Amino acid sequence: MPNSQTDLVSDRKLTVAIIAGEASGDILGAGLIQSLRKRYPNARFVGIGGDEMVAEGFHSLVPMERLSVMGLVEVVGRIRELFSIRARLLDFFFKTPPDVVIGIDSPDFTLAIERRCREAGIPSVHYVSPSVWAWRQKRIFKIAKSVDLMLTLFPFEARFYEEHQVPVAFVGHPLADRIAMKTDTRAARESLGLDVDKPVLAVLPGSRGGEVERLGTLFLEASRWLQCHRPDIQLVIPCVNRDRERQVQGLVESLEVKLPVTLVRGRSREVMAASDVVLLASGTATLEAMLLKKPMVVGYRLSNFSFKLLSKLVKVPWVALPNLLAQKQLVPELLQDDATPEALGAAVLERLEDEQGRLRLNEAFSELHESLRQNADERAASAISDLLESRR
Repeated sequence: MPNSQTDLVSDRKLTVAIIAGEASGDILGAGLIQSLRKRYPNARFVGIGGDEMVAEGFHSLVPMERLSVMGLVEVVGRIRELFSIRARLLDFFFKTPPDVVIGIDSPDFTLAIERRCREAGIPSVHYVSPSVWAWRQKRIFKIAKSVDLMLTLFPFEARFYEEHQVPVAFVGHPLADRIAMKTDTRAARESLGLDVDKPVLAVLPGSRGGEVERLGTLFLEASRWLQCHRPDIQLVIPCVNRDRERQVQGLVESLEVKLPVTLVRGRSREVMAASDVVLLASGTATLEAMLLKKPMVVGYRLSNFSFKLLSKLVKVPWVALPNLLAQKQLVPELLQDDATPEALGAAVLERLEDEQGRLRLNEAFSELHESLRQNADERAASAISDLLESRR
């Protein structure tokens, strides 16, 4: 793809519509705009995006914050506004048709727009695959009717689309491009004011209030168990904002036995970089820890009802991204009843003291990092350019 003929500069005056609904999509969109503009200097970019995209000359028709809705209650409360925004976008696209519509993540909102545009003859692209390979796999039929091209961050996602005859391009993950192959642990510790000679456990119970409420005390009790066995351990918890910091501080103060913990606002990547082991919830943070080459223990709990329901729906044997990428268990996953303070603490202790195991894991993580390090912005732009030129 990097050698594609459409990597040549074109003087076409394209209109590229992009819809991003959250911060991660805004970052992807900004990188994509930069790479597309190299190919189409006269292109115009319009739709919905955040500050990162606007800084690249993007015109946002609606503030991106109006789409950044999480949780069922919040969505229900804003459903009329979301439908209104969707109708406004479609009206704009139908009156002044863009050359391509690109939805970035936020599939519940963007896929419906992509489908309507495709039916109207406007090429559509979706960037960042929904977890259709993991659960609710019948969504693939809806996706097939909605997109002319799917751009995936992971190779196993691309294979799933190929099996279902959906046009797809694996572009790699932007985080793999931005995170260095080697991590300077000492520099990260010095920056955070930690003792460079004592081991560090990074504890990440999640970024949302509900996750922290569900996992925070569990992870703190696991940390206390670990400290009983390794009194020299330094415990550090990054908190995404002031509210989470206050929430975690309250959980620490509620413990019966005092636990010395360093709380850091933001800087989660730096905290992980400073660590010897990471104790964390499942999610994108497991990918970041892998790219930083850090041993990790993944723990998660849901309500019993939710866990039983998801257990029936999910079609993959793992939840942590390193395991999904390797198609084997590289990192332990302790879920639901298996996620006890003792089990989590023991798993962390094992990784803390197994030097040979850390070396093997570093090698495996480095191979996975290389596989995702594909210059994602450029590959995504090249695939979209191929689609545009094929429609001339």
